[in-house]
Amino acid sequence: MKGLNIRQTEYEAVIGLEVHAGLAVNTKMYCGCKTEFGAEPNTQCCPVCTGMPGALPVLNRKAVEYAIKAGLATNCSIIRYSRQDRKHYFYPDLPKGYQASQHNLPLCTGGFLEIEVNMSAKKVGIRGIHIEEDAGKLIHDESGKYSLVDYNRSGVPLIEIVTAPDLGSSEEVRAFILKLKTILEYTGVCDCKMQEGSLRVDINLSVRRRGESTFGNRTEIKNLNSVRAIVRAVEYEAKRQAEELEKGRSVRQETRRWDDARGVSYPMREKKGADDYRFFPDPDLCPIVIDDAWLNEIKSSLPELPDEKKKRFVLEYKLPAYDADFITGSKQLSDYFEEAAKRCRNHRAVCNWLMGDISKKLNESNIEVSDIPVSPENLAKLVELTDSGIISWKIAKQVFVVMWDTNRDPAEIIEEKGLRVINDTEEIRKVIIQVLEENPKAVEDIRNGKEKTIGFLIGQVMRKTGGKASPGIVNRLIFEELERLFHE
Repeated sequence: MKGLNIRQTEYEAVIGLEVHAGLAVNTKMYCGCKTEFGAEPNTQCCPVCTGMPGALPVLNRKAVEYAIKAGLATNCSIIRYSRQDRKHYFYPDLPKGYQASQHNLPLCTGGFLEIEVNMSAKKVGIRGIHIEEDAGKLIHDESGKYSLVDYNRSGVPLIEIVTAPDLGSSEEVRAFILKLKTILEYTGVCDCKMQEGSLRVDINLSVRRRGESTFGNRTEIKNLNSVRAIVRAVEYEAKRQAEELEKGRSVRQETRRWDDARGVSYPMREKKGADDYRFFPDPDLCPIVIDDAWLNEIKSSLPELPDEKKKRFVLEYKLPAYDADFITGSKQLSDYFEEAAKRCRNHRAVCNWLMGDISKKLNESNIEVSDIPVSPENLAKLVELTDSGIISWKIAKQVFVVMWDTNRDPAEIIEEKGLRVINDTEEIRKVIIQVLEENPKAVEDIRNGKEKTIGFLIGQVMRKTGGKASPGIVNRLIFEELERLFHE
C-alpha cells in the first residue's frame, strides 16, 4: 500500500490483541469427542458439540486447569469464583446459535508480559484470560454456490487472552506474540501450531494524532494465523487509517479480514459491541470454584519459564544474553540444547551449531525443531571430536551434512570416509615443501615483506591434504620451512 509511513507522520497506532489458543487437551470443552487435528470431516462430533436439543454439556476440568496455568504464567490474578456465559450470534458452523464463553467473571485478570524492542523494555497489560469453545469450520465451494460444514472443531477448548491497548507498533506486536507463544509452549497449555489454527490472533487497532489521549475509531482484523501475517496486517491497517484521517474522512468501526496474498484488509461486517452479543449466565453450566488445594497444585506444576531459563543459561552455561535469548525462545530448542550441553564441555559451540547450521537447515527444510534428524547426543560428539583435534572445523561441517541426512554417529562417518586430521609432522612437512617449490613467486613476495601471502600458502597446503592437515601444525611448519629457505 503506497502512501503515508505512519512512523514518519503525526499519527500513532494504538493496538490491543485478542489471542485465541487451542488448549492441548485430548477431548472437547463439554463432551468426550476427540480434538485431533486433520481427522476426516464430521468424525469427531456428537449431539453435545453439534447443539442437538436436550444434549447437556459437562465442563472439561483439564481445560480449566490449563487456563489457570496460562494465567499464572502471565502474572494474572486467578478468580476463585467464575462462571460461563452464553454469547449469542448465529453462524452456520455454530449450530447452537450461541458460544459458551465468559464475560463478567473470567478465570484470570490483571496480568502482564514484559517485552523488549530496540533495547527498550515495555510492560504490556493483560486484561483477562477466559475459556470458551471454538466454532466449526466452513469449507466454501470455489464457485460460491454452496458451503460445507465440518463440526470437528466445534466445541474444541480455547482460551482467549485479551491485552490492554498498550502496543504501538508492529515490532511490539511481534515481540508480544513471540513471548506469549513461547510461554504457552513451555507450560504445555497450547502446541501453538499456527499453521493448524491452534493459535489465532485478532488485532484491534486505531490511530490518533501523537500526544492525544482519546482513542480513535478502531477496526478489528480477524483470525490471523502467522506472525508474518500479523505484522503485515498491523502495518497495513495503521497506514490505511492514517491516510483516511489525512483525507478528512472518519474511520469506520468494523470487523475486517486479512488477504495475505494481496497484503490488504477488507471489510467483513460492522463491529459489534458486548451488548450486541446479549451475554447471560449459561444455565446448563455450574459456576467454577477454585479452592486453595487445586490452585496450589497447579502452581507447583508450572515449569521453568523462558525468562528464568534465559538467566540460568547465562549463568550455568556462560552463554551471551543474545544467544541465551535465541535458544530459550523455543522450548524444543532449549531442551535440545540442554541435552547436548550435558554431554560435552563446549556449551558455546553447541549454541553456535544451533544458531548457525541447524537453524539454516530448519529454515531450508521447513521442519520443526522436534524433527531435527541429528540427535543431541551426536551433535555433542561432533563438538567433542572437533575440540579434541580429531577433525578440523571445516571437516566438521562436512560431517554434519552427512549426519543431517543419516543421523549417524559422527565418529563412524569420520572413520568410514578417512576424515581424521593429519597430525604426522613429517607428512605435513613434505606437503609444505612441495607447495613452496610450486609457488616461488609467493615465497619471494613473503621475503620482500608481503606476509599476507602466507595465508595463500597455508590454503594450498590444506587443499592438497583435503582440509585434513592440523592447522596448528601447518602454521608452525610453514614458518620453519620459510625460515630455512631464507637462510640458505
